[in-house]
Amino acid sequence: MDLVKEEVLRRRMVEEQIRRRGIRDERVLSAMEEVPRHLFVPPDLRPRAYVDDPLPIGEGQTISQPYIVAEMTAALRLRGPEKVLEIGTGSGYQTAILATLCREVVTVERIPSLAAEASRRLSALGMTNVVYVTGDGSLGSPAHAPFERILSAAASPSVPPPWLDQLAEGGILVLPLGGRMGQNLTRVTMRKGIPQTEYLGGCIFVPLIGEHGFRD
Repeated sequence: MDLVKEEVLRRRMVEEQIRRRGIRDERVLSAMEEVPRHLFVPPDLRPRAYVDDPLPIGEGQTISQPYIVAEMTAALRLRGPEKVLEIGTGSGYQTAILATLCREVVTVERIPSLAAEASRRLSALGMTNVVYVTGDGSLGSPAHAPFERILSAAASPSVPPPWLDQLAEGGILVLPLGGRMGQNLTRVTMRKGIPQTEYLGGCIFVPLIGEHGFRD
Protein backbone atom coordinates (compact mmCIF):
# COMPACT_ATOMS: atom_id res chain seq x y z
CA MET A 1 0.00 0.00 0.00
CA ASP A 2 1.29 3.47 -0.92
CA LEU A 3 2.62 5.19 2.22
CA VAL A 4 0.90 8.54 1.60
CA LYS A 5 -2.40 6.87 0.71
CA GLU A 6 -2.16 4.66 3.79
CA GLU A 7 -1.62 7.68 6.06
CA VAL A 8 -4.60 9.47 4.52
CA LEU A 9 -6.82 6.42 4.99
CA ARG A 10 -5.67 6.06 8.59
CA ARG A 11 -6.43 9.68 9.43
CA ARG A 12 -9.84 9.35 7.78
CA MET A 13 -10.50 6.16 9.76
CA VAL A 14 -9.79 7.98 13.01
CA GLU A 15 -11.85 11.04 12.16
CA GLU A 16 -14.89 9.37 10.61
CA GLN A 17 -15.11 6.03 12.40
CA ILE A 18 -13.73 6.82 15.84
CA ARG A 19 -13.70 10.50 16.82
CA ARG A 20 -17.12 11.23 15.30
CA ARG A 21 -18.58 8.27 17.20
CA GLY A 22 -17.59 9.71 20.54
CA ILE A 23 -14.06 8.55 21.39
CA ARG A 24 -12.37 11.58 22.96
CA ASP A 25 -9.16 10.18 24.47
CA GLU A 26 -6.52 12.02 22.45
CA ARG A 27 -3.79 9.52 23.30
CA VAL A 28 -5.90 6.69 21.93
CA LEU A 29 -6.76 8.66 18.80
CA SER A 30 -3.07 9.45 18.24
CA ALA A 31 -2.10 5.79 18.63
CA MET A 32 -4.77 4.73 16.15
CA GLU A 33 -3.36 7.24 13.67
CA GLU A 34 0.18 6.00 14.25
CA VAL A 35 -0.15 2.19 14.06
CA PRO A 36 -0.39 0.87 10.45
CA ARG A 37 -3.42 -1.46 10.61
CA HIS A 38 -2.85 -2.71 7.06
CA LEU A 39 0.28 -4.54 8.25
CA PHE A 40 -1.85 -6.64 10.62
CA VAL A 41 -4.29 -8.08 8.08
CA PRO A 42 -3.69 -10.71 5.37
CA PRO A 43 -2.27 -9.22 2.14
CA ASP A 44 -5.43 -9.90 0.13
CA LEU A 45 -7.50 -7.91 2.67
CA ARG A 46 -5.25 -4.86 2.86
CA PRO A 47 -7.56 -2.76 0.65
CA ARG A 48 -10.13 -3.16 3.47
CA ALA A 49 -7.72 -2.48 6.32
CA TYR A 50 -9.16 0.94 7.16
CA VAL A 51 -12.84 0.03 6.82
CA ASP A 52 -14.69 -0.24 10.12
CA ASP A 53 -15.10 -4.01 9.94
CA PRO A 54 -13.59 -7.01 11.71
CA LEU A 55 -11.49 -9.05 9.30
CA PRO A 56 -10.39 -12.71 9.33
CA ILE A 57 -6.73 -13.34 10.15
CA GLY A 58 -6.69 -17.15 9.93
CA GLU A 59 -7.15 -19.95 12.48
CA GLY A 60 -10.80 -18.93 12.87
CA GLN A 61 -9.78 -15.62 14.48
CA THR A 62 -10.40 -11.98 13.56
CA ILE A 63 -8.87 -8.55 13.92
CA SER A 64 -11.45 -6.33 15.63
CA GLN A 65 -13.00 -3.37 13.83
CA PRO A 66 -11.13 -0.10 14.47
CA TYR A 67 -13.93 1.48 16.49
CA ILE A 68 -14.14 -1.39 18.99
CA VAL A 69 -10.34 -1.37 19.40
CA ALA A 70 -10.51 2.34 20.19
CA GLU A 71 -13.50 1.93 22.52
CA MET A 72 -11.89 -0.88 24.52
CA THR A 73 -8.56 0.93 24.72
CA ALA A 74 -10.22 4.15 25.86
CA ALA A 75 -12.18 2.19 28.50
CA LEU A 76 -8.85 1.17 30.08
CA ARG A 77 -8.08 4.82 30.89
CA LEU A 78 -4.38 4.39 30.24
CA ARG A 79 -2.02 7.12 31.39
CA GLY A 80 1.36 5.62 30.41
CA PRO A 81 3.06 3.87 33.35
CA GLU A 82 0.79 0.82 33.43
CA LYS A 83 1.65 -2.83 32.87
CA VAL A 84 -1.15 -4.34 30.78
CA LEU A 85 -2.19 -7.96 30.34
CA GLU A 86 -3.75 -8.63 26.93
CA ILE A 87 -5.70 -11.84 26.35
CA GLY A 88 -5.74 -12.87 22.69
CA THR A 89 -2.79 -11.48 20.74
CA GLY A 90 -4.33 -12.37 17.38
CA SER A 91 -2.56 -10.48 14.62
CA GLY A 92 -0.99 -8.11 17.15
CA TYR A 93 -2.88 -4.95 16.19
CA GLN A 94 -4.49 -4.33 19.57
CA THR A 95 -1.15 -5.26 21.14
CA ALA A 96 0.56 -2.54 19.11
CA ILE A 97 -2.01 0.07 20.18
CA LEU A 98 -1.52 -0.87 23.83
CA ALA A 99 2.27 -0.92 23.53
CA THR A 100 2.15 2.62 22.16
CA LEU A 101 0.20 3.78 25.21
CA CYS A 102 1.66 1.98 28.24
CA ARG A 103 4.90 0.86 29.87
CA GLU A 104 4.66 -2.85 29.15
CA VAL A 105 2.25 -5.33 27.54
CA VAL A 106 2.14 -9.01 28.44
CA THR A 107 0.11 -10.65 25.69
CA VAL A 108 -1.21 -14.22 25.80
CA GLU A 109 -2.18 -16.20 22.67
CA ARG A 110 -3.23 -19.86 22.62
CA ILE A 111 -2.46 -20.40 18.91
CA PRO A 112 1.33 -20.60 18.39
CA SER A 113 1.28 -19.58 14.72
CA LEU A 114 -0.59 -16.36 15.47
CA ALA A 115 1.69 -15.57 18.41
CA ALA A 116 4.81 -16.05 16.28
CA GLU A 117 3.52 -13.89 13.44
CA ALA A 118 2.42 -11.13 15.81
CA SER A 119 5.84 -11.12 17.45
CA ARG A 120 7.49 -10.81 14.04
CA ARG A 121 5.27 -7.87 13.06
CA LEU A 122 5.74 -5.97 16.30
CA SER A 123 9.50 -6.52 16.30
CA ALA A 124 9.66 -5.16 12.75
CA LEU A 125 7.87 -2.03 14.00
CA GLY A 126 10.46 -1.63 16.76
CA MET A 127 8.11 -2.34 19.66
CA THR A 128 10.31 -3.70 22.45
CA ASN A 129 7.95 -3.38 25.44
CA VAL A 130 5.92 -6.53 24.69
CA VAL A 131 6.25 -9.91 26.42
CA TYR A 132 4.75 -12.86 24.51
CA VAL A 133 3.15 -15.84 26.25
CA THR A 134 1.64 -18.83 24.43
CA GLY A 135 -0.98 -20.72 26.38
CA ASP A 136 -4.43 -20.64 27.99
CA GLY A 137 -5.39 -16.99 28.20
CA SER A 138 -8.14 -17.70 30.73
CA LEU A 139 -5.36 -18.34 33.26
CA GLY A 140 -3.80 -14.93 32.68
CA SER A 141 -0.07 -14.76 33.30
CA PRO A 142 0.62 -15.21 37.02
CA ALA A 143 4.38 -15.06 36.47
CA HIS A 144 4.05 -11.43 35.35
CA ALA A 145 1.29 -10.26 37.73
CA PRO A 146 0.06 -7.94 39.10
CA PHE A 147 -1.35 -5.83 36.27
CA GLU A 148 -2.76 -2.32 36.40
CA ARG A 149 -4.90 -3.09 33.35
CA ILE A 150 -6.25 -6.22 31.65
CA LEU A 151 -7.91 -6.34 28.22
CA SER A 152 -9.47 -9.42 26.68
CA ALA A 153 -10.07 -9.66 22.94
CA ALA A 154 -12.09 -12.86 23.45
CA ALA A 155 -15.55 -13.30 24.98
CA SER A 156 -15.98 -15.10 28.28
CA PRO A 157 -19.16 -16.46 29.94
CA SER A 158 -17.96 -14.99 33.24
CA VAL A 159 -14.94 -13.10 34.54
CA PRO A 160 -12.13 -15.66 34.93
CA PRO A 161 -11.06 -15.72 38.61
CA PRO A 162 -7.33 -15.70 37.72
CA TRP A 163 -7.77 -12.33 36.03
CA LEU A 164 -9.29 -10.82 39.16
CA ASP A 165 -6.49 -12.34 41.24
CA GLN A 166 -3.90 -10.73 38.94
CA LEU A 167 -5.58 -7.30 38.78
CA ALA A 168 -3.92 -4.70 41.00
CA GLU A 169 -5.88 -2.54 43.43
CA GLY A 170 -7.46 0.28 41.44
CA GLY A 171 -6.87 -1.68 38.24
CA ILE A 172 -9.26 -1.92 35.31
CA LEU A 173 -10.30 -5.00 33.33
CA VAL A 174 -12.17 -4.67 30.02
CA LEU A 175 -13.72 -7.75 28.42
CA PRO A 176 -16.69 -8.98 26.34
CA LEU A 177 -18.95 -10.83 28.77
CA GLY A 178 -21.76 -13.18 27.71
CA GLY A 179 -22.53 -16.09 25.40
CA ARG A 180 -20.94 -17.20 22.16
CA MET A 181 -23.42 -15.31 19.97
CA GLY A 182 -23.37 -11.93 21.70
CA GLN A 183 -21.86 -10.14 24.67
CA ASN A 184 -21.78 -6.94 26.68
CA LEU A 185 -18.54 -4.99 26.66
CA THR A 186 -17.78 -4.80 30.37
CA ARG A 187 -15.43 -2.76 32.54
CA VAL A 188 -14.45 -4.13 35.94
CA THR A 189 -12.62 -1.86 38.39
CA MET A 190 -10.98 -3.30 41.49
CA ARG A 191 -11.74 -1.10 44.50
CA LYS A 192 -10.63 -2.21 47.96
CA GLY A 193 -10.49 -5.79 46.75
CA ILE A 194 -14.04 -5.72 45.42
CA PRO A 195 -14.66 -5.84 41.63
CA GLN A 196 -17.15 -3.18 40.49
CA THR A 197 -18.80 -3.73 37.11
CA GLU A 198 -20.04 -1.38 34.37
CA TYR A 199 -21.66 -2.41 31.08
CA LEU A 200 -20.56 -0.36 28.08
CA GLY A 201 -22.71 -1.80 25.26
CA GLY A 202 -23.29 -4.80 23.06
CA CYS A 203 -20.56 -6.51 21.06
CA ILE A 204 -19.63 -9.78 19.37
CA PHE A 205 -16.20 -11.39 19.84
CA VAL A 206 -14.65 -14.78 19.22
CA PRO A 207 -14.94 -17.02 22.31
CA LEU A 208 -12.30 -17.36 24.99
CA ILE A 209 -11.21 -21.01 24.88
CA GLY A 210 -9.72 -22.39 28.06
CA GLU A 211 -10.16 -23.61 31.60
CA HIS A 212 -12.16 -20.53 32.66
CA GLY A 213 -13.72 -19.79 29.27
CA PHE A 214 -15.66 -21.82 26.75
CA ARG A 215 -14.79 -25.38 25.88
CA ASP A 216 -13.42 -25.84 22.36
